[in-house]
Amino acid sequence: MPQSGLAATFRRLFRPHPESLLGRLHSPLYLRWQAVLQLASVVALVKLPMETRFEPGWLVATLLSLVPYLICYGRMYLRPIRQMPLNAAGLMLTALALAPFNQGAVVYLIVAGLTMALHPSWRAWIGTVIAASAAAAVVVATTGAPQGMLVAVPLASLFGGFGNRVYMRGVRRDAELRLSQEEVRRLATLAERERIGRDLHDLLGHTLSLVAIKSELARRLARRDTAAAEREMEEVERVARHALGEVRAAVTGMRRGDLAAELVSARLMLEASGILLGGGATESLTLPREVEAPLALVLREAVTNIHRHARATEARIEISSEEGEFRMRISDNGCGGLAAHGNGISGMRERLRALDGRLMIESPPRKGTTITVVVPLAVDGHAASPARRLGSAA
Repeated sequence: MPQSGLAATFRRLFRPHPESLLGRLHSPLYLRWQAVLQLASVVALVKLPMETRFEPGWLVATLLSLVPYLICYGRMYLRPIRQMPLNAAGLMLTALALAPFNQGAVVYLIVAGLTMALHPSWRAWIGTVIAASAAAAVVVATTGAPQGMLVAVPLASLFGGFGNRVYMRGVRRDAELRLSQEEVRRLATLAERERIGRDLHDLLGHTLSLVAIKSELARRLARRDTAAAEREMEEVERVARHALGEVRAAVTGMRRGDLAAELVSARLMLEASGILLGGGATESLTLPREVEAPLALVLREAVTNIHRHARATEARIEISSEEGEFRMRISDNGCGGLAAHGNGISGMRERLRALDGRLMIESPPRKGTTITVVVPLAVDGHAASPARRLGSAA
């Protein structure tokens, strides 16, 4: 229990605030590694005093300075972004306090400039660089530190910070893209709910009104004409059964797999992961309903494998009809090495086997993966009946 309590306290202390750098961007790996590796800069706090004569007690002062430094530095990543300038000011004040004992304190100034480059406002970053340069001038003037620090601090803050800003621009653009895709999905879900509501209203509104009228009539007839009342109730039963059949048919249509919708979903998933998707479907291609649903699930599984395991930058989905056969080719330029029976492949084979189809996989290591699906457009001897028309959804 004490260990679990300590772990909970640790997680609570280092959990990013939702409005922090790591919180807003969902803790991207690069940013977390940068936050950790940048701490290595404190090596200069020990190296410089060993090469130059400093005031006695520099080691004690340096160790004491690490406390406010680590607090302010950690808060720049974990606390709300609006507090970043305040924490950067804390780093610069720590540098000024340490400078009389250790001229390596200018490292704190450079760290402040580099980290503030991650702030959304470029004005806040440039303002921090100017303040850090002024603090470096104070250190040089009061401690006799090398004048090269007057150049090193602004240059390191500007050039290193520029790289950080370029990276953050890409990360924020990706985050905005994910938000827009989530909004598209939300609106699509809302539109689908409204469509289902309209369909059910059209199906059941008239029928239930008719059932209510017939039931009321049967109730009135039951007192003086039992046979007529019985006929009305038989009519009510017939109408109710007909309505039940319509509802079941509608629900079956709602549950049916839609290959065109899966193509759209594939594009959203892959492009949100930074994978460029190309290809498409033949405009005139039609599929039987009993074929489309399993193929939609096969496509979903293949795209999920690319998203989770391929480490690809490009993917392609090609759908066509050749010589009475449906063909779907899903390829990527990822790491390859896809197991013949892993990552959902067995389930894909089973679905295609039920359609008398074939699944072919080419996945040499480090050369990408190509999955080819071939299904005859006649199932169990029946001709491929008319079905859904696929547009170029991919």
